[in-house]
Amino acid sequence: MILSVNIDHVATLRQVRLGSEPDPAAAAVVAVLGGADGITVHLREDRRHINDRDVDVVRRILAVPLNLEMAATDEMIEKAIEVKPAMVTLVPEKRQELTTEGGLDILTQRERLKYAVERLHGAGIEVSLFVNPSPRDIEDSLSTGADRVEIHTGTYANAQTPLIIKQELEKILAAVQQAVRSGFTVNAGHGLNYHNVLAIAGIKAISGLYIGHGIVSRAVLVGMEQAVRQMKKLIIQARHT
Repeated sequence: MILSVNIDHVATLRQVRLGSEPDPAAAAVVAVLGGADGITVHLREDRRHINDRDVDVVRRILAVPLNLEMAATDEMIEKAIEVKPAMVTLVPEKRQELTTEGGLDILTQRERLKYAVERLHGAGIEVSLFVNPSPRDIEDSLSTGADRVEIHTGTYANAQTPLIIKQELEKILAAVQQAVRSGFTVNAGHGLNYHNVLAIAGIKAISGLYIGHGIVSRAVLVGMEQAVRQMKKLIIQARHT
């Protein structure tokens, strides 16, 4: 199982002062030293944290795969074709949200998603869809031509009682199973941290975890390299249980 570290909130900290520090690209380098198998950045329409220069620099200096999260807009499609990350993850995006609140509405956006996937595939870029933990959403994703799905784990991560945690895990498992049957490579992410990652990392069919805020929050206290090492250790522990 790979770990792709999302460095968006390093950029969030930088934007508090609208300065140059901390540099997300430097954080990406240290994350790789800590064992990150890839780096993720979300280039939002409003550029609230990651900006175009960050994407360009990270793509240029790192040997590990770059996953570019973005909305399926014409502007972002053109940027991805210019940068050529290893993978694009198409996500929903609303200006007023603090963070991505859920998976894509596949049915409503099907034609736009198909168009985006076709354009990105034409540039040799693999495409993942950020989807809710719903077998129906997985089935609907097939018609877009995407290569992967990333299961949204945010509701599970925010669950407060053992019963709700169990119910949300069951939804994730059902979605993962449907994704495997559908021929998708399966990833997972959103809201995962050092306290809740074990159950998700233990699902053998999941190929990669995409984790940002939890790692960056730990990094403020112990440093990015150590924070990534701690997360990798938990993932390895889960895979061998």
